[in-house]
Amino acid sequence: MVISADQIPAQAQDKQPAHESEMTPAPIYDRDSYKGSEKLKGKVALITGGDSGIGRSVAALYAKEGADVAISYLDEHEDAQKTKSEVEARGQKCLLLPGDISNETFCQEVVQKTVDEFGKLDILVSNAAEQYLEDDWENIDATRLGSIFSTNVFPMFYFTKAALPHLKEGSAIIITTSINAYKGNGPLLSYSTTKGANLAFLRSLSQRVLEKGIRVNGVAPGPIWTPFIPDAFPAEKVEGFGKDIVPMKRPGQPVEVGTCFVFLASEDSSYMTGQVLHPNGGVVVGA
Repeated sequence: MVISADQIPAQAQDKQPAHESEMTPAPIYDRDSYKGSEKLKGKVALITGGDSGIGRSVAALYAKEGADVAISYLDEHEDAQKTKSEVEARGQKCLLLPGDISNETFCQEVVQKTVDEFGKLDILVSNAAEQYLEDDWENIDATRLGSIFSTNVFPMFYFTKAALPHLKEGSAIIITTSINAYKGNGPLLSYSTTKGANLAFLRSLSQRVLEKGIRVNGVAPGPIWTPFIPDAFPAEKVEGFGKDIVPMKRPGQPVEVGTCFVFLASEDSSYMTGQVLHPNGGVVVGA
């Protein structure tokens, strides 16, 4: 199912993170035509920002492929419970771990609780992020930069450092970067900068852990219909989202990104590390 840009009405949410349950139309995180084939049977995945949007799709598809899932999220409990129910409906276990990932101790606790619950960790998905629309330089101050780097960049280090002792040969780390790391985005300056850091991190980390047999890759989505949109943009900018941004003239859906994470976590991508997939609606960007 595809949702056209014309089907997206004006809307905004005054809370960040926004709630997927309040979005119209609801994002599509799975589809009946996707049939699992045990690509991740017996695996355990930890997904940051797994309560909604791309993270929810990754959780649902991983469950279809046979993986148990732990989800780190801030405080969107209703969305997280929905994701948990979807994972369990696919026959897998789901552990919810709410809290602030800007705190390194919390990140360490999330990893340890995941291992305590499931006995191991095979896949780390670093997906949680925040973004802000910045129309002028006055909006980009020390407080703003501290907040966005503490969510989008520092936790990559925290979670990776905590997870590496548990990962083994054949494990995968997947980082969500962005189309904006490649082409830039003036109104999303601070966010785009952090996504560039995500890109540099995954490329550098891939070299560092290759000798251990751990692969590190990334996904750089374009405009995707997730809670990121109504929490960052005013209502009038959300209306018709995606129409004038990419060649396909519509926003992508989380499921159109989640499948990339399945590929990168499975043996299908066994000859790939330090690479990035680009589900972005047809925008040609540098590799």
